[in-house]
Order: sequence, then C-alpha cells, then structure tokens
Amino acid sequence: MFVLLLVLKNAFRHKLRTSLTIVGIVVAITAFGLLRTIVDAWYAGANASSSARLITRSSVSLVFSLPLTYAQKIRQIDGVQSVSWANWFGGVYISERNFFPQFAIDPASYLDMYPELILAPEERKAFLTDRQGVIVGRKLADQFGWKIGDQIPLRGTIYPGTWTFNLRGIYDGADQGTDLSTMFFHWALLNETIKKLYPRRADQTGVFVVQLKDPQQAAEVSAAIDATFRNSLAETLSETEKAFQLSFVAMTEAILLAIQAVSFVVIIIIMAVMANTMAMTARERGAEYATLKTLGFSNAFVALLIFGESIGIALAGGIVGIALTFPIAHAFAGAMGTLFPIFFVSDETVAMQLGAALLVGVVAAALPAWSTAQVRIVDGLRSIA
Repeated sequence: MFVLLLVLKNAFRHKLRTSLTIVGIVVAITAFGLLRTIVDAWYAGANASSSARLITRSSVSLVFSLPLTYAQKIRQIDGVQSVSWANWFGGVYISERNFFPQFAIDPASYLDMYPELILAPEERKAFLTDRQGVIVGRKLADQFGWKIGDQIPLRGTIYPGTWTFNLRGIYDGADQGTDLSTMFFHWALLNETIKKLYPRRADQTGVFVVQLKDPQQAAEVSAAIDATFRNSLAETLSETEKAFQLSFVAMTEAILLAIQAVSFVVIIIIMAVMANTMAMTARERGAEYATLKTLGFSNAFVALLIFGESIGIALAGGIVGIALTFPIAHAFAGAMGTLFPIFFVSDETVAMQLGAALLVGVVAAALPAWSTAQVRIVDGLRSIA
C-alpha cells in the first residue's frame, strides 16, 4: 500500500505534465483501437464465412453468369450435400448514397444453407409465399426505418426499371459477425422479368453456393466441380466461402497494410513521448532517489517506483482510451452507413489496446529506471543545493 501511495503521489506531482501525457495516451489508444476495428471490419465477411460452404462462379469473372442447369450436375458430385444460387442485383434505393447489397436467391435452399440468418417462422413463411417479398437485415431496417409490410422501391441499374418489393421479414444474426445490412429477394421474380426483356440472359445466375457433407473435402469437391465443367462454354472456379470473401479484401490490401502501419506508428510515437516524460521525471528526482538509497532502499525499489509511475499513467490513459473507443466506433459506423456491414470493437482489439498501453508504460520507464538505479548515491546527492 505504501508503494502504491508513493507512486500515486509522484505521478501527480506535476499535474499539468501528467494530465497532458494521459491525454496523449488516450488519443493514441483510441486511434489505435479504431484503426484496428476498421481492419477487423474489412475482414469480417471472411471471418464469418463457413468452412462447410463453397462458392462456384465463372472462371473468367464474376460479371459472367452460369447456366442454372449446372445446379443439378453439382448436386450429383460426391461430397455435395445441397446447392443453392444467388445473383447480384445492384439496385438503387432513392439515391446512390443509400448503397446496400441486394441478392436474388432461391429462398428455401439458401435460407437452409445459412442458419446464421435468424428469421421468425411466420416471416419466413410470408417471404417464401410472396413472389415479390424481400427480407432485410436488422441494421438495414433500422437505418431506413422499414417495418414489416412496407413497400420498398428500387431503381434497377443492371436490370433497368423500377422494382417494388414487399418487406416480409427482418432477420437477425446468430452472432456479432453476421451481416445485417443485406436484402434478399426471389431469384424466380428476377428470372421471369429477364425472360420477358432479355431472353438470352434468362435461366442464369451469378454464383452457386455449395453445402459440403464434410468441410475437410473442400479441396477435392472444388476440383471435382471445376473438372465437371472444364472445356465447356462456361467454365467454373470453385473455392471456399472464406477464399471468395478474401478475394475482395485482396483488392484493397495496400490500404489495409497502410492502416495497420499507421496504427502501430501511433503507438510508437506516444511511446517516445512517454519515454521523454519519464526521463525528465527521473532526472528531476535524482536527489530524492539518492536519498532513498541512503536510507537503505535498494536499487530495485527505486526502479520499481519509476516503473510503477510510468505503467500507472499509461494504464490510466489506456483504460480511458478503451472506454472512448466504443462510442466513437459506434458513431463512425453510423456515419459510414452500410460501407462496413459488420463493425464492432472486438475483445481482441480491447486486449491489444490494453497490451499497447502496458507496453508503452514498460518501455518508457525501462531506460530511466535502469539509469537511476545505476547512479551512485554521492553523484545523486551532489544535485542538492
């Protein structure tokens, strides 16, 4: 208790200096946490993907469709449990700023394949029986104030015209990693319209989603699917759902590396500032530490005081910074709309923030503590007037 009281008294002997140092640490730890959360949000889709699902798409590009007849052939491949399909729609709600993903799906098979989408039984039934029905994630419904029964008009871009849908369900996620900002509607409705307007583009889909009997067979089943359609007019590329999601992340990998680099640079800068503060403190108290040694206190005790003060200041700033990260991240996510469908401060980020604050305190005190412990008593007492 005596040591803690002495550390606390020393820490706030220069209130302005200590306060400014804590503020600097708060800013650094908060910025570090927010930047790490942004990186996590970029990888959220891949991290939330299932190892038991494959995505089969055109080997040329995602913009090229695949014949729906491929579904039956994929079902016959060993290791495949079920098959569904989805097609990107790309509609606009009111204005381009209101961007959110929209997919035309085969409702029954798709929802069975994604148990993480939690939908009330009556809402699921209403969606399945209404050809113009849609379901949306809770985050998307809250953003636009939608409720069950509302009509949602979308202006088609890939598929021109005004499309009006009936909101039949709002789904929640099984965990925090579930995307709650997507709209799903009936692929059959899209296909019927395409048959009337663009007959040659009918009975095709963007991707097939394949449920595996055994996730360990992902590589073998992927190879078998692609071999089935090799040398056809529409060859395929099959990969795990995670690999499919990571292919989008790879497009912005340079940005992610820059963000990660900046997050660590912030910590290094505040570490240098903190080290300077502790060096000044140790230098000013040289005579006091020499007096403590004269009274019989060991070098280790003197070093402990310096480490305790540095770690205490760093942790105080770190804890406040961690607390501020949550409301700031929430406000940031709201400002970004659906740009980051999954955006929350993870336990790993909090642990990294706390670890960073502790590291700053330890490293900043290391040199001053060692130098002070090595100073001879007579040299320290010379500074006393």
